[in-house]
Amino acid sequence: MRLLPSLVLTGATVLLTAGAFACAGSDNPAAPSRNASGNASAGSGAGASGSTGTLAIHLTDSPFSDANALLVTFSEVSVHRADPGAWSTLPFSLAATFRTCDLKQLQGATDVLGVGTQLAAGKYTQIRLTVASAFLYFAPNNGSIGGACVSNVMLPPGGVSVDIPSGEVKLNNEFTLTSAGTKIVLDFDGDQSVHQTGSGNGKGKGNTKYMMSPVIRVVSVQ
Repeated sequence: MRLLPSLVLTGATVLLTAGAFACAGSDNPAAPSRNASGNASAGSGAGASGSTGTLAIHLTDSPFSDANALLVTFSEVSVHRADPGAWSTLPFSLAATFRTCDLKQLQGATDVLGVGTQLAAGKYTQIRLTVASAFLYFAPNNGSIGGACVSNVMLPPGGVSVDIPSGEVKLNNEFTLTSAGTKIVLDFDGDQSVHQTGSGNGKGKGNTKYMMSPVIRVVSVQ
């Protein structure tokens, strides 16, 4: 599809995987269920007091045709625990301050966004993603960062900046991190997230401008 009047991207999917450091004798993960409010939950089995889980977020994307690359930089990924009601930030690899992903390179593949943090098992109420910047690259062979997701990378020249009025996305969806592990699938809706503005004719030419309002939803919890 063309970038007139909006940039059409297929939905990017974020896989939120909680693999647990189980205490001895911990149970296998329960099948996901729906509570009365319609939120997905992982059922019982939060683990014994003091048990922890390791949380890793992976990104994947489906093909889109208008841009050669779409580089999205994340500055923070965090989750909110119900008790004591505190936010926990998931570190990027190599203790980086930000991580950039090329959604074009994630067609039919996945790469890691946030990894390696041990969180207390139990009930969580929100997921928060902060998108710091986004750049489109239209020229062939332009926009490479040397991988699908790279920490603290310097962006290549030639990109078209995408304006992001508000890059913080909070997902109010309860889930339980169990000692046996929890996986959450998030869908990043590119069609609804990036739009062409200005009077240009697309592909970054003329007075063409782009704006992003990230649209992300929870697909499943298991």
